[in-house]
Amino acid sequence: MDRRDFLKASTAALGLSLAGAVPAISLGGVRPPPSERIQVAVAGVRGRGNNLLRTFADLEDVDVRYVCDVDGSILDQRVSEVKDGTRQRPEGIADFRRALDDKSIDALVLGTPDHWHAIPTILACQAGKDVYTEKPDGHNVLESFTMVAAARKHQRIVQLGTQTRSAPFMKEAIEYIRKGSLGKVRYATSWESQKQGSLGRPADREPPPGVDYDLWLGPAPKRPFNPLRFHGNWRWFFDYGTGDLGNDGVHRLDYARWALEAALEAQGEKLARYPLSASAQGGKYYFDDAQEWPDTLIATFDYGNCLLSYELRIWSPYPLHGAGEGAAVYGDKGHVVLSNSDWKAYGEGGKLLHQSSGGSNLDHTEAHARDFLDCMRSRKRPAADLETVGHPSSLLCHLGNASWRSRRTLSFDPESLTFRGDSDASQYLTRPRYREPWRLPAMAEV
Repeated sequence: MDRRDFLKASTAALGLSLAGAVPAISLGGVRPPPSERIQVAVAGVRGRGNNLLRTFADLEDVDVRYVCDVDGSILDQRVSEVKDGTRQRPEGIADFRRALDDKSIDALVLGTPDHWHAIPTILACQAGKDVYTEKPDGHNVLESFTMVAAARKHQRIVQLGTQTRSAPFMKEAIEYIRKGSLGKVRYATSWESQKQGSLGRPADREPPPGVDYDLWLGPAPKRPFNPLRFHGNWRWFFDYGTGDLGNDGVHRLDYARWALEAALEAQGEKLARYPLSASAQGGKYYFDDAQEWPDTLIATFDYGNCLLSYELRIWSPYPLHGAGEGAAVYGDKGHVVLSNSDWKAYGEGGKLLHQSSGGSNLDHTEAHARDFLDCMRSRKRPAADLETVGHPSSLLCHLGNASWRSRRTLSFDPESLTFRGDSDASQYLTRPRYREPWRLPAMAEV
């Protein structure tokens, strides 16, 4: 499968703003009255965003009031699809801010490109909306911290789209690890080893009719339109994406970090919130195309009492531990292998001790969306709560990318938001400038 088809991007934003808790409801297949339904806006509805749109629109206690996208042809199509499926026609808009101005909207769901995660999330929190945002949390380190500050200040529920956090089979694996089944654990690894195709080098051209390209660029620098810097393939460029480390890597790093937390807890220890250092080496060793991020990478994160690593080979079809993408945590009495669909526990001599499958629903987006909606009502932290789960996992991607771009090991100081003793590398903590009028607010301004 060609990479341009395999990894399509989207821009989904659902707007919700519950100032207080919404009464719990019992669905039972019966659509509740409007007063008990959550009102959402979905922005960016192609690819992954379309998946989110369909998921939320299918839930009985949700009304999709706005569908937002900068591509007019996609927007019209999605509005019609929601109307056909729900018998309610949402309003189609290009600019998500119109939905945030609507006081009846409760939540914003974002399937937008990485460079459009932070600012909409922050604005939504300021408008009193809860947020479901796709991963990773922002485009860089400073955006990640600013999103957390906004959610905390305005007491909003923010769920990151690492949907495996809501998968029953993954929770089962974590409980197995938390029992101390692996003995003394000091290392976990994660990987991506799936063959993808070359992007090529197409020439710049005019934006397609009906596309608000200036709005799509948002805070990113003004550049000529190129089909590679648009639908799906934006993730391979510094201005908009975070490479495959932030695309697929955040999922694998997230459940590897989750496993390490559980293993250390069993030993009476804790995993630090942030690693002491991050180191990433790699480059464009395979593809000769326009991609800027590496196609081959090894990143390591030193937590002081354990090590976490990530391997990226987006040109190789050869799996590790039987999984093209996954993670493994190792102890002196055994190890556990985690994939998107199952987990396996091994003991001494490599003996298989336990295995469990994720069943037929391997995406788990519906369960993740349901968890988000339930937490909007209860005001409890969701499964992939931004501050405690999504941010620490996403930050690994941002730190790894900064290390790779600076070509050295970095020690991050979360208090000053700098790399210790390395002012030159600190340029990769954020983008050089934000294009007006899109500005990342200072921490004190959120």
